[in-house]
Amino acid sequence: MRKPKLTDEQIVALLREAERGENTIAEICKKASISEQTFYRWRNKFSGNTVQDVRKLKQMEKDNARLLRLLGQRDVEIDAMKELLAKKW
Repeated sequence: MRKPKLTDEQIVALLREAERGENTIAEICKKASISEQTFYRWRNKFSGNTVQDVRKLKQMEKDNARLLRLLGQRDVEIDAMKELLAKKW
């Protein structure tokens, strides 16, 4: 998977700049080297979020992935135990 050019925090900063209205969206996109379509997609994804919200969301996604991985490992261990117990009897 390709690494994004901008972090989520930088994306939120770009969106805030556009909300202030100092520059046009086209100018902001040109400065950030992104297309306007990308800008609007980001705006739909990050609208109303602050940098703190984005950081919390990123941390929660990371924690969720870790917990899902642990749950998967536990399920594999349980299946292995069941299989082992079934063979003994």
